[in-house]
Amino acid sequence: MRRSVLVFLIINLLVIALLVRSVFTLITLLTETGDADAISRAEIPDLQSPWIESRPQLIPKIIHQTYINETIPERWLEPVQQCRDMHEDYEYKLWTDDSSREFIVSEYPWFIETYDKYPFPIQRADAIRYFVLAHFGGTYIDLDDGCARRLDPLNSYPAWLHRTDPTGISNDAMASAPQHPFFLYVIESLASYNRDWGLPYVTVMYTTGPLFLSVLWKNYMSSGKNIGDGKDGGRVRILKTEDYHQQPGSFFNTFVGSSWHGDDARFIFWMGDNWLLLTVMGFLIAGVVALISWWLWTRIVALGYRKQYGMKPRWWKRAPRRNRKVDLENSRYD
Repeated sequence: MRRSVLVFLIINLLVIALLVRSVFTLITLLTETGDADAISRAEIPDLQSPWIESRPQLIPKIIHQTYINETIPERWLEPVQQCRDMHEDYEYKLWTDDSSREFIVSEYPWFIETYDKYPFPIQRADAIRYFVLAHFGGTYIDLDDGCARRLDPLNSYPAWLHRTDPTGISNDAMASAPQHPFFLYVIESLASYNRDWGLPYVTVMYTTGPLFLSVLWKNYMSSGKNIGDGKDGGRVRILKTEDYHQQPGSFFNTFVGSSWHGDDARFIFWMGDNWLLLTVMGFLIAGVVALISWWLWTRIVALGYRKQYGMKPRWWKRAPRRNRKVDLENSRYD
């Protein structure tokens, strides 16, 4: 019996270890703040500071945005115009479905098969932003992000991303110098991460979206390449949430967006709001699964023992039922 219990425990520990290993990066993301690479307020010059002009500009003055075609919906015209009016000296590139595909075919034909097979348009919109940043450099901004101040102070870093809640980074605003090693790593990883996870929201998030980018960012930090702030530097700096939007001195204003979210996304958000209930339920389900596993295991061991020795193991035999009538008879003489 002791041997069978030991084998059962070892098998369960191996299963748990494999599960933890498969989601280890996701687990470590929960505690990753990005503070080591954060852009501090002291590094960001004031709006009127002459220091802005004296700093090296590593990121080209290009603003990239994406949409189905060149007719941007009215609800996003204001944020788009904010950025264009504030950066008249920047080149503006709107990547439509047609121009995006033409660019991939022309410059990265090895990716066109994966690009065409994406089941959701938002995946192609995600992918193209990584390719244009790796190729041209510049700043990518979602259509629902308006500009609250000029981006020039951020152009002195080789690349930057911004933190998001509750963990990880987002891909709605980011920037890079051309051929930055992080974005080269991102575009090279897209094909291997392309798989169906059942729910559209999860599939998008983990194949091309913010979760995908967050996992690669975490891996990149562990690779030893996240170093160097100069012209050929590979470091990725992190814009803090308070410097990203809706705070005095922040760079962006956010408008209504997330047009691709569906019922499954609302379910995921509900899960986030009810994490404590789901945690308790998870432990209860795990307990039930463990009991069922133990029940099945004991029967498998007993069956093997019976086939080998022609009888049930001792621990399987139940204690004989006591004869109540005999007990009563005997009690008379006590």
